[in-house]
Amino acid sequence: MPAGLWPEVLARHPMADIAALEGILKDLQKIPGVSDAVLVSRSGMHIAGEVPEGAHGETFVAMFAILLGAAETATSELREKLDSVVIELEASKILVLTNGPKAIFVLRTARDADVNRVRSEVSRATRRVEEYL
Repeated sequence: MPAGLWPEVLARHPMADIAALEGILKDLQKIPGVSDAVLVSRSGMHIAGEVPEGAHGETFVAMFAILLGAAETATSELREKLDSVVIELEASKILVLTNGPKAIFVLRTARDADVNRVRSEVSRATRRVEEYL
């Protein structure tokens, strides 16, 4: 099985193009201030991209899927669609953005990165990612 390919994708889409997904994530890392970009299934499985150095891969991806699910549950009473979760750390930010019902983007950025620009670029990438899942 190709690295990063999760069983759910393989079962539903045997021709999932992991190389193309990796390319899309590499493009996102070219956005000024973005250092890491990972695609995670809604169930918490790694799809593509590299987990930040020093982070335990399985824990990293699973916790961000749980975090997004918890945020969606917590805000569901407001009857608005959750766009993203931004976590501000000492020296960086983590953006967790939805990619429809199948996956989420987890991006690590510099603390001063233009979050709106990152969201815009991820929005464009979302359409491309959906073609490969």
